[in-house]
Amino acid sequence: MLGQAIATEFIKLRRAKITWLTALGVAVGPLFGGLFMWILQQPGRAEQLGLIGQKARFVGQAADWPTYFALLTQMTGVVSVVLFSVLTAYVFGREYSDGTAKNMLGLPVRRAWFPVAKFVVVFVWCVLLTSLIICGGLVIGAALRLPGFSVALVASSVDEIVLAGLMACLLMPAVAWIAALGRGYLAPIGFALLMLLLGMGFGATGWGKWFPWSIVPLVAGVAGPRTETLAPGSLVVLGITCVAGVAATIWQFTYADNNQ
Repeated sequence: MLGQAIATEFIKLRRAKITWLTALGVAVGPLFGGLFMWILQQPGRAEQLGLIGQKARFVGQAADWPTYFALLTQMTGVVSVVLFSVLTAYVFGREYSDGTAKNMLGLPVRRAWFPVAKFVVVFVWCVLLTSLIICGGLVIGAALRLPGFSVALVASSVDEIVLAGLMACLLMPAVAWIAALGRGYLAPIGFALLMLLLGMGFGATGWGKWFPWSIVPLVAGVAGPRTETLAPGSLVVLGITCVAGVAATIWQFTYADNNQ
């Protein structure tokens, strides 16, 4: 039954517009990063086109692979949290918004399998979106012929982007719970945006390593100087947030009344 539930969720996601919209949103990151690199390479031509090359210099010291990868990591720290949250809100909230929750929960299937299947689908799609950031960045960087390329740099940079993406995935169960609790899209999206704003604020303080939504921006270097190594306490906080979100979501699907 679990396998059938997972297959059904993949079919629903494949046919949904949100699938391609999130892919397009993720692709914007490498494209804008490439635009900044091009402005740094061609400040004169950029000025002729109405782009201000001087402002683009704030994103890095030079138009090279280390700067480009650092920019992609920062974008991943923000874009992944936002787009992953939108995807999670859709997957877990669509049943209530479309009025199909009563049909789904009325099937002769263990209710816990439905949120588990949805979590599997969200995780797989988030991994694919993170891979799209990496592949898009490599293609655009190669097209721009950025200097400073090395296998060691690619390996370390890919590790950083994957780490930021995976940590963002650990925050999604909380968004899923809010979607099930609020029975729709708006509550989880609003929750995610609020948490991201709070995370950026706490990231500038000494409390950032203890607030889940500050940890991803800190590791990505968005909320201040980049944190190279996570404190063990930060990993524990992320783990507790993930497990609590999963447990709360499963409980909501299993025991909460549906008044549709």
